[in-house]
Amino acid sequence: MAALGRAWRALLRPRGARGDAGGRRGVRALRRSPVRVLQPQSARERPQSPGERPQSPRERSEPQPPPPPAVERCAAAPGLWYEKAAPGDRRMGKVVTIAKSKKFRDNHGKILLEGHRLIKDALEAGAVPQTLFFSTVGHLKLLPEAEIKQASLVKVKFEDIKTWSDLVTPQGLLGIFSKPDPAKMSYPAAQLNNSLPLLLICDNIRDPGNLGTILRSAAGAGCEKVLLTKGCVDLWEPKVLRAGMGAHFRVPVIANLDWESVATNLPDGIQVCVADNNDPDVPARTTSVPRGAGSAPDSPKAPVKSSPKAAPEHEDEEGAAGIPELAAQHYYEDWAQTPVAVVIGGETHGLSPAALRLAASTGGRRLVIPVVPGVDSLNSAIAASIVLFEGKRQLLWRHKQEDDRQKLPVSG
Repeated sequence: MAALGRAWRALLRPRGARGDAGGRRGVRALRRSPVRVLQPQSARERPQSPGERPQSPRERSEPQPPPPPAVERCAAAPGLWYEKAAPGDRRMGKVVTIAKSKKFRDNHGKILLEGHRLIKDALEAGAVPQTLFFSTVGHLKLLPEAEIKQASLVKVKFEDIKTWSDLVTPQGLLGIFSKPDPAKMSYPAAQLNNSLPLLLICDNIRDPGNLGTILRSAAGAGCEKVLLTKGCVDLWEPKVLRAGMGAHFRVPVIANLDWESVATNLPDGIQVCVADNNDPDVPARTTSVPRGAGSAPDSPKAPVKSSPKAAPEHEDEEGAAGIPELAAQHYYEDWAQTPVAVVIGGETHGLSPAALRLAASTGGRRLVIPVVPGVDSLNSAIAASIVLFEGKRQLLWRHKQEDDRQKLPVSG
């Protein structure tokens, strides 16, 4: 029995303890401290932020990409640099402010332009860009690279531009420019080569769409210059720019002039005519309101005289006594001398007494566009287009006649 007990205890003894050497090795193994793994120097120095997931050995061995740069190089043009606008970029707010506030535009000398065509025309004419906002890099390909290098280029989301834009279908391109100086602009050579001694004076045009359309017609007719009186809507109002279709950068436009300044901006020897709504061939109304467009023939024969009620807000210290009489004629009759200026009045108040006095001082006339009885007047933009292109036709015809006379052989 004793032998059986010793054998049983031997079987229950641990394998490492079956010999003195094996037992001692087992004890030393149990007392050994765990191995300490040392991290690389760069990993030991970087503190781990709270809540950060520890990196695995595989992640630590892979090269980590550098942080994204603040400025990226444009792939379309390697020489251009642009920024990506961060959420809440305050520069975006300036876009809306410039677009809506005439006071801001005047005080800071900045304007807002939108769309490829308008911005390209401005750049080619020498307008100075300050900041361009675009939704895709491809928009920059449509602009002259040399002119936009000096501007800050900012890439924004199209949804943001759509929010700021006043267009039904935004193009994804907005630009803040310094307000151009007409004397420093470089107008297109084709425009200058086809310029005529024909000027346009806008008198109290308040509707933005009308003014923009008038400027577009003036550029198309080859006007040498356009003058705007102080009563006109702001030249750089977004609706005026949209209706002008780039005319702002094709023909010199001098704005915010009083009538004394208007006279000083006219060349010597010019004749000033006014567009009127009184037909000389039909009875005139007892009180006529001269406007910049056509007439409804329903009153005594000409000559006619404007009533003081024509533009009460324009009356000065001279009053009604300072309003002269002008001879009236149809717009298609001969009136375009060299040079000649045409005054277009606003639809609400018509021609100012100062405009009539200026025309009288130069021997000018009233130009009438006859309309069907019952029609009060034409839109001022339509009237301006009719008169300007008729003036262009007469000037070109006169020029052709002079050329033909010079080509005639001299009889001996």
